[in-house]
Amino acid sequence: MNSSEPAILRDKRYDLESLFVPENMLREARRQKGILEGKIPKVCILDPDGDIVSILLSTNRAELNPYWACYHTHLHNFQFEGIEFGIIGCAVGASFAVLIAEELFASGCQLLISVTSSGMILPKQSPPFFVLIEKAYRDEGTSYHYLPPSDYAHICQNLLAILDNAFLESVVPVYRGATWTTDAPFRETSVAIEQAKSQGILAVEMEASALYAFAQVRNKPVICFAHVTNQMGNIEGDFEKGEENGSRYALKLIAATARAYLSAKGI
Repeated sequence: MNSSEPAILRDKRYDLESLFVPENMLREARRQKGILEGKIPKVCILDPDGDIVSILLSTNRAELNPYWACYHTHLHNFQFEGIEFGIIGCAVGASFAVLIAEELFASGCQLLISVTSSGMILPKQSPPFFVLIEKAYRDEGTSYHYLPPSDYAHICQNLLAILDNAFLESVVPVYRGATWTTDAPFRETSVAIEQAKSQGILAVEMEASALYAFAQVRNKPVICFAHVTNQMGNIEGDFEKGEENGSRYALKLIAATARAYLSAKGI
């Protein structure tokens, strides 16, 4: 053991499989809860803020999936623009998001889309706007259990190609670029923010680098968006997402993403 390394980097052995796997946990959850084997939607969504889920439930557009066996969350099914989706709200932070991602793909998910609220670093324009995250700065812990140390985790380039021209009709602008994934939102110091700016990072969020590290190692399609909604509370009237807490435009973005992927894959 190299004691000069921080504990999070020691003894990782990226070539070894985990002895604890999501399939086993889901099996035991089904047994304990009396949940039958069944299907979940092919396209699933992580909604860390929970605003999309809240709007869908308040308007009776979503129903509980009876086959989802996670101990920690509920999966809701809904239809939007002719596509069936599954959605999980309030999976905030890198470790929780990846735990859910592992379980979703083990349960039959074929595409995972994450849309997370984010703080603006570089001002592309006044919030709100979206960023299709091409790479995420790894300032969290979960990704280091999947990939060796590096500055960034990246989206699969094939997914980026699939999304070319997918958002031309979006009312809210969709930019491409980098984000900073942090485990500690209330430790965004002036030095850390200036460092992020110097690297051209557009926004700060809490999940993307870990989700992309998981996606690379597991060879799973994961697409992350930052919904840039605030300037970290440094102005009055911040954190405004827009109509229906931004869910209407987020759903349009999600549907466009799913259509492009499903069409490209012939699903």
